Amino acid sequence: MISTFRPLLEAAQGLELSTPSAARAELARRLDPASPAAQALSRELIRLYSEGKLATNGELPVRWGRVAKATDESLGFSIDVVVMNGPGPLHRHPGGEINFAVPLEGDPRFDGQPAGWVVFPPESQHVPTVSGGTMLIVYLLPQGKIEFLR
Repeated sequence: MISTFRPLLEAAQGLELSTPSAARAELARRLDPASPAAQALSRELIRLYSEGKLATNGELPVRWGRVAKATDESLGFSIDVVVMNGPGPLHRHPGGEINFAVPLEGDPRFDGQPAGWVVFPPESQHVPTVSGGTMLIVYLLPQGKIEFLR
């Protein structure tokens, strides 16, 4: 299944995350969310979710599932898929976080940002929140590093 995520992994590879706006711009250059390739990937992610193959744990407002740990095959990123329509758990990103957000219902925003690429810099933390609808989010974590906080 990692092959499905390959375009996202390749777009994220080697990206500097300390300035999220610059990282988002570079990600959009590498894989524009409005491009035919990204739109086809979004449709495939929605299909896999609707078939019960992604984000199989929990209940809304947060469903989640790990696709892969950080390995050479995943280019050093862990891959998680989360479907949200509300707040999730407070966590910290030691190495940053790269997200590819796909709308499922309504006009959702992920931490106030529209569908597409959303980036958080190293050492940032947040309560991830989707408002205005439901969103499928692919989380790419460098070296799989994440710290859940209380």
